[in-house]
Amino acid sequence: MRKYIIKRLLTLIPVLFVVSIAIFLLIHLTPGNPAAAMLGDLATPEAIARLSESLGFNDPLPVQYFRWLSGVFRGNLGTSLFIKGSMIQILRNHLVPTLQLTSYSILIATLIAVPLGILAAVKRGRMPDQVISMFSIVGISLPSFLLGLGLILLLSVKLGLLPSSGYHPISEVGWATHLRYMAMPSIALGSIEAALMIRMTRSSMLEILGSDYIRMAKAKGVPRFKIFMKHALRNALIGIVTVVGLAFMSLLAGATVTESIFNIPGIGKLTLNSVMRRDYQVIQAVVLMVSLTNVLITLIIDLIYGLIDPRVRLGQ
Repeated sequence: MRKYIIKRLLTLIPVLFVVSIAIFLLIHLTPGNPAAAMLGDLATPEAIARLSESLGFNDPLPVQYFRWLSGVFRGNLGTSLFIKGSMIQILRNHLVPTLQLTSYSILIATLIAVPLGILAAVKRGRMPDQVISMFSIVGISLPSFLLGLGLILLLSVKLGLLPSSGYHPISEVGWATHLRYMAMPSIALGSIEAALMIRMTRSSMLEILGSDYIRMAKAKGVPRFKIFMKHALRNALIGIVTVVGLAFMSLLAGATVTESIFNIPGIGKLTLNSVMRRDYQVIQAVVLMVSLTNVLITLIIDLIYGLIDPRVRLGQ
């Protein structure tokens, strides 16, 4: 298992190198000039040219890339053109709300999707399966921003149960108030993600329940509960863990619209504002950080595989 972990860690190096190149090229080949965005619409071409030269934007792309990459290796992710403070501090301030929103959403999605997906597989073709499948199809078709606006209209405007938007850290207002502000965006994201997770959990369980060793256990007269808990569910956990991990990565990188609707100062909102202002350094740092997080989540999923499936621990 130790060799497997070391091998997986070593594979992160070329992956992150390729990702860094892709990030840099995509951002710098996008139309727009950060210097013009900084100076405003009334800036003269001469002033824009002078500022671009002073910021190094006129240097060849390879020179700019290796200058940025050398800074990353030294722990310097660059300096924002519009936000004061170190890049590490900027990312930390915006990452915490996104991680909280993602964690609450994936918890809601898992609590909904895993039991319903398993129930749909066990009751295949019967009424529970049909109802759950209909729910999942509706959820997949419904955009998260539309569900979010509907929750605001119902729970905030009509009933007055929850605040419509905003974010308050736990350290300032405590858990109760913090969760009241995070409830609606978490439900909006978690419910939509749960719909897809239900389908994938159901498929994983159906594949296991239809395998030869399950039929053999039934033929031997093994109790149904023991077949389900000891044989079917444990082997289906590999697929379920994969679904949960992919959902976490999806929510971490795709919460931009929800954060904007509920006015949550997370990574998604930071990225959107930085794209609009052509703040190259912030965009590069955010995408690199999200990419690194996704790679680490993939590694964690592989390690969980090793705990579930002995073949992974044996290097097979």
